[in-house]
Amino acid sequence: MSLLSRAAAATLFTLASAGPLQADALDVRIGYVQWIPDRGPVLSNIIPEPADSGLRGAELAIQDNSTTGRFLGQNFELSSDVSDSHDDALAAFEAMHSDGTRLFVVNAPASTLQAIMARASDDTLVFNAGAKDDALRTAECHVNLLHTAPSYAMLTDALGQWLNMRRWNNLFLITGPTDEDKAWADAFRRSANRFGLKIVQDKPWTFDADLRRSAINELPAFTQARNYDAVVVADVRGDFGEYVPFNTWLPRPVVGTQGMSPVTWHRAVEAWGAAQLQSRFENLAGRHMNSDDYAAWAAIRSVGTAVTQLKAAEPMELRNFLFTEQFQLAAFKGRSLSFRDWNGQLRQPIPLVHPNSLVAQAPFDGFLHPNTEMDTLGFDRPESTCRINR
Repeated sequence: MSLLSRAAAATLFTLASAGPLQADALDVRIGYVQWIPDRGPVLSNIIPEPADSGLRGAELAIQDNSTTGRFLGQNFELSSDVSDSHDDALAAFEAMHSDGTRLFVVNAPASTLQAIMARASDDTLVFNAGAKDDALRTAECHVNLLHTAPSYAMLTDALGQWLNMRRWNNLFLITGPTDEDKAWADAFRRSANRFGLKIVQDKPWTFDADLRRSAINELPAFTQARNYDAVVVADVRGDFGEYVPFNTWLPRPVVGTQGMSPVTWHRAVEAWGAAQLQSRFENLAGRHMNSDDYAAWAAIRSVGTAVTQLKAAEPMELRNFLFTEQFQLAAFKGRSLSFRDWNGQLRQPIPLVHPNSLVAQAPFDGFLHPNTEMDTLGFDRPESTCRINR
């Protein structure tokens, strides 16, 4: 090889090793805003969720986006704020928005999310990674708001399908006193009607006893009834539900927010390559990935997937692409995920788990739909007045 040829080869090797030319670099800045209200003291010894739930999932997704992005000249940056109040969360959003950020992931209650959307410009795209309220998917929809957190209806439909499949049709429902408990229970009542289940007892939890001492006396009497196949608990924050299993009047399984539960994500999910995701998350965070982490991860990975396909980062261009058949999110749930074009909800399977194991994953065979069985979970197009992608 001549000296000139060697020099040319060396130059080509140097350019290839250097990666994409800086002139072609595409900067993608994503804001993450989190506010999770203090739920107050509970009467059980339930372990609270980590304070960084959600944030760590967002950080992992930025790493995942960057793994591919660095070869394509795409630079992903995360600006995050874990706030202490509703007002602080709004201030954090406004500061990022004023600084030019137009892609956001929000993990906050529905009221805070709606206040953020009222302050967002028309060219801002927001992903809801926390609020499960059904109203956000049925009536109170925003054209630039997508949801990676499943709704209450999606969770309870997954449970309803499983109960129907097992022929456990007669149910004892216990509902806690909080607004979240009531929203979860309302969603389950809809699911019960949808899948032919009968709630034979529907009782509110009105006790404030310390069940650590009195569960063996209080709960058998409270759950006394002629017959039922399972007890369904709606206790989102964990006030009493942890004590219901093995303390019911009849020897019956407990499902719902305690016992066997429908969740967005759980450390027991390991199939479909999920063990690799779990391992990478544990290396990053030093703990297991939870539902908030997964919802935030899915939001930012959706952005990364769209940016890779389009080679662009304009929020409305990304939004429009996310509703096309070309978008498919590889999300370690055994299926490629997509967004519903009428309300912005991410279609996704729902794991049913108990504390240490995966029981099953909905939707199940036999629950048919004219387009996709994924839409048997949650509010289908005819059930929602939202039409955000007209």
